[in-house]
Amino acid sequence: MTFPGGARWLALAALLFASGCTTLSFGQRDRAQQVAFDARAREVACVRTDDACAQPSPLRDLGDRAMAASVPGAPMHYALILDRGPDALVARLNLIRSARKTIDLQTYIFDEDDAGHLVLDELLAAARRGVRVRLLVDQLSALKKASTLAALASQHANFDLRVYNPMFNDSRMSYPKYLAASICCWNRLNQRMHSKLLLVDDVVGVTGGRNYQDDYYDWSSEYTFRDRDIIVAGPVAREMAANFETFWNFERSVPAERLDDVGRMLLREGAPEMAHPPLEAPARVAALSQQASDEALVRKRFVDPALMVREVHFIADVPDKHRDDQSPSAENAGQRLRDIVESAKHEVLLQTPYLVLSEAAQDMFRGMQQRPDAPRVMVSTNSLAATDAFIVYALSYKYKRRYLREFGFHIYEYKPFPATSPIDLAAIAAGAEEEAQRIALTEGDERRAPPQQQGEGVATRYFGSGANAPVPLEKAGVRIGLHAKSIVVDERIGVVGTHNFDPRGDNYNTESMVVIEDAAFAKALADSIRGDMRPENAWVIARRDKAPVFSGIDYSLDKVSEDLPIFDLWPWRYATSFEFVPGPGCPAPLLRDDPGFRACYEPVGDFPEVSGSIKGLTTRIFTAFGAGLAPIL
Repeated sequence: MTFPGGARWLALAALLFASGCTTLSFGQRDRAQQVAFDARAREVACVRTDDACAQPSPLRDLGDRAMAASVPGAPMHYALILDRGPDALVARLNLIRSARKTIDLQTYIFDEDDAGHLVLDELLAAARRGVRVRLLVDQLSALKKASTLAALASQHANFDLRVYNPMFNDSRMSYPKYLAASICCWNRLNQRMHSKLLLVDDVVGVTGGRNYQDDYYDWSSEYTFRDRDIIVAGPVAREMAANFETFWNFERSVPAERLDDVGRMLLREGAPEMAHPPLEAPARVAALSQQASDEALVRKRFVDPALMVREVHFIADVPDKHRDDQSPSAENAGQRLRDIVESAKHEVLLQTPYLVLSEAAQDMFRGMQQRPDAPRVMVSTNSLAATDAFIVYALSYKYKRRYLREFGFHIYEYKPFPATSPIDLAAIAAGAEEEAQRIALTEGDERRAPPQQQGEGVATRYFGSGANAPVPLEKAGVRIGLHAKSIVVDERIGVVGTHNFDPRGDNYNTESMVVIEDAAFAKALADSIRGDMRPENAWVIARRDKAPVFSGIDYSLDKVSEDLPIFDLWPWRYATSFEFVPGPGCPAPLLRDDPGFRACYEPVGDFPEVSGSIKGLTTRIFTAFGAGLAPIL
């Protein structure tokens, strides 16, 4: 959206006036900050000075063991993949409780639901026993209410909260302000901190795809993410610490109490109490919290299966990526990631929820496919039925021919109800039953509206949460969608991180990832990804049967239509979805280019399990006209 000259600023001023935007002076911000500082408790519950009364943890001890075993030039690490949502939350709580000196947490989404409040409670408890806690969140999708930030900023001298890239210096933005930001500051609005990190005592770190929201820990009864994190203990944690420090001290990381809406509240009302809304599933929360203090359970789930690895790297963008004077040729995490993929000799396993490639990635895969000994590229991604971002899927759907023909991809699209996904359906069901009972007791027959999905793209904000929500399906149930971002190269290098291998990750977001060069770890990660590609969990994308006549003309017109930035209206697409049909002649799944493929697979249409509704039509409309949105999705 553009406005000529002065009209642009006039429109901006009108929008800000209409949304009630008032900016605090520096003096007012100083006074608001002082209100928060004066309200902060300074008492420390722990009388010991050696470990801040930390909970003993064999998981935290892995960091000390790795540091003790490391020598210059020969580092030692422990690494563990976190595939299951409840385990990922148990591990986080255990590490927070075991912290002796410092906790640094950096994330994109931090919701005020059961998972979010549980983690906040643990962080505040750590601060009160003497641990320095720093929480850095992105403005776009973190913490719903200014009152929550005001309360957190006033809690304890050991707890600090900063907000990254706050547009108009507010913690939250109304839709008029989003519109105003799109007029005046489109580039900055899209520059988000997508990096994710939990770091304890600079010896143990957790990173990966998970944010702090019920959806990421198998606690949502409507839509939950199949995601992946990694725990790494050892010297690489120092690199994580240095990267976090750079973000924390960056000019766009603003103390919460110095934000205008938070500051106005502090000046007007003083420091508010820390509100804690009723938990949706208190028994489930209590059970998981108890597991996080069970030393035997922690040892069995996280310590015993941890792999000892040596070559570990933390690749992460720095916030300088968002400076106006940043050189376009400057190296970033996306470039480092492409270098790793391009080193493949035999096979690349790529798992991304949103298969929309940057131009640089397309050029790379096109070049790799042209090699005489081109490596096989296996891609695990979402189907339309599984994705939480149908606009992104529409762009992926547009380029299926290119992905299959020019890049040689073998694409497996995740089903919304996978049969063997590492999702704890029992925990989801238990929580849903608790919530239903709570609502029945407190609200009679009223039912709360389903929670809005917080997608990780800015598009959700512009088009409204409903516009980019999951599409309607033919049947009901707990829908599962991929959110894991991982790569395995030649089963010798494994990558787990936050980068979706998309234009947004390359150009707008800051991203982070752990890279491990170890055959055992790479195989474990490959097995995890391949599990999501099994027939009971995914459909295969392959060329649809050729038309009996004029198949060459059909292909040519499809290709021409695909190349159009708009009016990509050719109705017969190159590829469609196939389902494996086992039988005596088909004992095992086949690759799409295997001669026996069509004897063992049947086509199930472009959008299997999606109900016939306006969303299917909308997907095709975005395929036809939405190519310009690719850089920001």
